[in-house]
Amino acid sequence: MLNLERLRTLDALARHGSVSGAAEALHVTTSAVSQQMGKLEREVDQQLLAKNGRGIRLTDAGRLLAEHAARILSQVELAQSDLEAHRGQVVGELRLSAFPTAARGLFPTALAALRARHPALRVRSSELEPENGIAGVVRGDLDLAVVLDWYNKPMPVPDGLVKAPLLDDPAEVALPTGHRLADRDEVDLGEFAEDEWITWGEGEFCHEWLMFTLRSRGIEPIVGHRAAETHTQLNLVAAGLGVCIAPVLGRHPVPEGVVMVPLKQRVRRHVYVVWRADADRRPSIRAAVQALRGAAAAIA
Repeated sequence: MLNLERLRTLDALARHGSVSGAAEALHVTTSAVSQQMGKLEREVDQQLLAKNGRGIRLTDAGRLLAEHAARILSQVELAQSDLEAHRGQVVGELRLSAFPTAARGLFPTALAALRARHPALRVRSSELEPENGIAGVVRGDLDLAVVLDWYNKPMPVPDGLVKAPLLDDPAEVALPTGHRLADRDEVDLGEFAEDEWITWGEGEFCHEWLMFTLRSRGIEPIVGHRAAETHTQLNLVAAGLGVCIAPVLGRHPVPEGVVMVPLKQRVRRHVYVVWRADADRRPSIRAAVQALRGAAAAIA
């Protein structure tokens, strides 16, 4: 009889590609991962792991069993969802993530509401960029992820995930108070061809969106500074170091020395929550989506 926890360990190794990555995902030590894999190899009487430089790789037998393990664990999750739905109680553990401004703007209200309404539900939250949040849900490391895309650059969502909208998040341009356009009622992106931009980290979805959008207007962006957090970006703007795009979600309070000016063209982020379709019937998923929508409605 195959041990479910050992199959879960093998699945984590296959998804993360290392003992340390599997240990972090499973919240155990690397020693515990190695011990579980040793027991599983003895259980199936085949070598499942082989050394690969300083790391490890799955053998052919390991990959074969990992494919079965992924299907078995998906069925177990579906069974748990059905049992939880049959019982109709919001209990157990829920793991969710959000990109930084959504964590700041939505999580305090939503998670406080969940705790008040469902005290038997244990919630663990983290900040993750949208791509990492989606990947975490696909792998099963997360139950839900709050993610985003932009009006002109959608975020692909893999098959097997359910997607529910939370809010549309309008964005404006943040300017230093002494900027030449600071007294305007609205501005056009084309007017910032000579300005330095304060943007997100290289490769992040929002940074790539900004580069794509400016270049589509014939502007080769001048990137002066990078910061993951909206408030860091706004403080750099206040210091006169450039301009930035500032969505409404999570940006308040706006620091002194910054003027928010609307754009002539409609610029919005679409914020939504995703979860695995095989967990769709879990009352805890539905409760979390309801709490997130309540927090979003308060902002909208």
